[in-house]
Amino acid sequence: MERAVSRRDRQGYESAVADLWQSLGRALVRLERIAECPPDRLADEALDDLPGLQYGLHSAAEMAVGIEPPRGGEVVHEELLAALAQARDSTAEVGLALRTDDQELAEQLLPEWRGALFRVRLARLRAVERGTGRPLERAPDPLADEIPARGAGIPAVAASALVLGGAILFTAGAVLAAWPLWAAGLALFAGGFLLVRP
Repeated sequence: MERAVSRRDRQGYESAVADLWQSLGRALVRLERIAECPPDRLADEALDDLPGLQYGLHSAAEMAVGIEPPRGGEVVHEELLAALAQARDSTAEVGLALRTDDQELAEQLLPEWRGALFRVRLARLRAVERGTGRPLERAPDPLADEIPARGAGIPAVAASALVLGGAILFTAGAVLAAWPLWAAGLALFAGGFLLVRP
């Protein structure tokens, strides 16, 4: 009986965090885009939008307080609450610096603000992953097809050895004025490039 209740709690928690993220997602994306702006354009981009976006963080933090984490998920839920509060406070500090035309302070606060916004995403991932007891589905790695198979480096090593040996023989043939050595070096050098094609 306890397992069924625990499973229901976790599904309810996952659903509540998804609802929270649905209301917070757009605001967080907009805040991250503003935080990417160069410091000299920050006031032009953000001054009007920051109060509303800060309120979005504030209301998301209030919604998160009302979510009951499943047993064992209290720590990651507290992390989510702390991340939302830090992002809200950092956004307020940047907004105040911009409203008072303190460009230097806004530039100093920018890395901390970016970190606070990232921390919200990280805390959300941890909350869903650990709160449900299963990892989130990961997007396929776009570079997975480009990773060579085991043993694929052997021709590359052989080609490198041929190029290096050919360069040494070519140089020795040129210094000693021995055209057969020079020609052999040139052949090895060319063979190294023909062995492995990009």
